[in-house]
Amino acid sequence: MDFFEVITNRHSMRAYKPDPIEPEKLQQILDAINRAPSAGNLQAYEVYVVRQAGQRMALAQASWGQDFIAQAPLALVFCTHPALTVGRYAQRGVNLYSPQDATIACTFAMLAATALELSTVWVGAFEDDAVWKVIGSPEGQTPVAILPIGYASKPPRLTPRRKLDELVHEM
Repeated sequence: MDFFEVITNRHSMRAYKPDPIEPEKLQQILDAINRAPSAGNLQAYEVYVVRQAGQRMALAQASWGQDFIAQAPLALVFCTHPALTVGRYAQRGVNLYSPQDATIACTFAMLAATALELSTVWVGAFEDDAVWKVIGSPEGQTPVAILPIGYASKPPRLTPRRKLDELVHEM
């Protein structure tokens, strides 16, 4: 798929087949994450690969019953790692750059998955402490996104987009 096909074909999916994701496809997604731009190239984020069904169910429960997280064969949890940026950027690194780094990495994962004919949905509604307990990340890392990944079990629901003249402002 060319880049603009990837952009056009990316849709939020909340229904997945139980088919496992091929290891080489997961590796390509992880490689794309590692290539994501970050403030000062510090990569102030961590990614947790959640494969175990029980852990995915716990993530779904931590996300207030978004059961499709458990349905996907795996989920990635993106967390900030502000300790990697505080030395260079102080509080701006902690409060802004580290969350941005994690979300950019998540976006790269979404686009890579789409290019590999996999489906995802960005999950940002969850209880931080409950997610933290599932992944067991060190203190100081904050989860910012959960990304279930799998093969879609149905066609995506197409959603309308705002008109460009409503969201782009010439200066």
